[in-house]
Amino acid sequence: MVTRLVLVLGDQLSTDIAALREADKGSDVVVMAEVMDEASYVRHHPKKIAFLFAAMRKFAARLRDDGWQVAYSRLDDEGNSQSIPGELLRRADEFDAKEVLATEPGEWRLISALEDMPIPVHQFQDTRFIASHKEFEDWADGRKQLRMEYFYRDMRRKTGLLMDGDKPEGGKWNYDHDNRKPAPDEVDFGGPMQFTPDDTVEQVLDLVEARFGNSFGDLRPFWFATDQGQARRQLTHFIKNALPKFGDFQDAMMNDNRFLYHGLISFYLNAGLLDPLEVCRAAEEAYQAGDAPINAVEGFIRQIIGWREYIRGIYFLEGPDYPRRNALNHQRGLPDFYWGAETRMNCIAKAVEQTREEAYAHHIQRLMVTGNFALLAGINPTEVHEWYLAVYADAYEWVEAPNTVGMSQFADGGIVASKPYVSSGAYINRMSDYCKSCHYSVSAKTGEKACPFNLLYWNFLNRHRDRFENNPRMGQMYRTWDRMDEDRRETVLAEGDAFLHKLNGSEVV
Repeated sequence: MVTRLVLVLGDQLSTDIAALREADKGSDVVVMAEVMDEASYVRHHPKKIAFLFAAMRKFAARLRDDGWQVAYSRLDDEGNSQSIPGELLRRADEFDAKEVLATEPGEWRLISALEDMPIPVHQFQDTRFIASHKEFEDWADGRKQLRMEYFYRDMRRKTGLLMDGDKPEGGKWNYDHDNRKPAPDEVDFGGPMQFTPDDTVEQVLDLVEARFGNSFGDLRPFWFATDQGQARRQLTHFIKNALPKFGDFQDAMMNDNRFLYHGLISFYLNAGLLDPLEVCRAAEEAYQAGDAPINAVEGFIRQIIGWREYIRGIYFLEGPDYPRRNALNHQRGLPDFYWGAETRMNCIAKAVEQTREEAYAHHIQRLMVTGNFALLAGINPTEVHEWYLAVYADAYEWVEAPNTVGMSQFADGGIVASKPYVSSGAYINRMSDYCKSCHYSVSAKTGEKACPFNLLYWNFLNRHRDRFENNPRMGQMYRTWDRMDEDRRETVLAEGDAFLHKLNGSEVV
């Protein structure tokens, strides 16, 4: 009987992954590998590396218990070639295998590497997602604008989630207007479940500490779930204790509470430890049982079968060059404070501190704090993209690049977002308590204490007026700018330019 290799990557930790379904347990060999190429092509957060290595080791053990033969390469194994293609060739020689079964990776980089292998690699489409590539392509074909809302409705119809026959549950598709409450006075949820590292995890932590000790990010304390059972416990914990208020406060940010009512489910979804329909049905059951309101459940489900699926569709539709797009021609380098250097902007400092310590920040911290600043300041979107890909434990290029290049930085020219997601300090003040303890004054529009977001907001709009003044969602902003006294406009622009000049140097801003 001919032996084939079955590649399982670190973000494909599901027993029903396509390559395993196509394989023969009696004759084929599963190949899994911890390799330096994957751990270092960007400066990955140590927690992200540790999470994936630990989860991979546990998944390999699960496959062996289920009767699979697994050839597993640890990072420090003698003979490890330190690349996925290299390990496949090494195992092909070891087992006299002539072909490889693989589930399509979530990055064009790896897809290309597998296509260039000297032995045949059959890449099967990743069926963990609800929409196939063809479904998304068919939906996108002929549309002038690829807006997520309409795609989301199709996914609701396809899955039957929150549907009453052919109509949406409750009579509306979207309850987002109920989900934008500012930061509450207190949060009665203790955060995600935290798991004490077992022997497998501790061995990985020691390895990562030794090999990646100088990388950005705190490795310990480490509390992530690292197997399917733990991930399901975290899902149950979230559904029961946080989902009821998730919708209300999903956009809120607080100095002293990093998680509010967020689920931190994306770590486990994106690595394969949880299935998207499993997660959504658990939320739907909570609504049906009267344990969570529809605005919370609909908002949560929309993030998974709407936004997550849509973003993946965009990534594969747009092709390998997408992460390098720069429609606004922004060229400024990423400031050092994204890597932990001092800044007087409290919102940035808090978001980066949390990112360093937890390998996590929620979507509004990413979009409207670190992302908003980068866009306003004209940071090169490739550097922004590589930063987000590196520092978050849920970041893989298929999901991170469209969120950063498209949604956050408008570097795709408007494929994902209908307008740039820019705001002054007023939005951050409304949705957080960050501004109360900031060096700058959010109410100051000019002067030494003026919030940099206030200065850079108008600076950005002025720089890109030719592109955006006729955008129907931005016309009012330009009318407001034009009504300002000319002297004030000149002051705002001059102070904004002065701030950007400081940003280019070594001065703390």
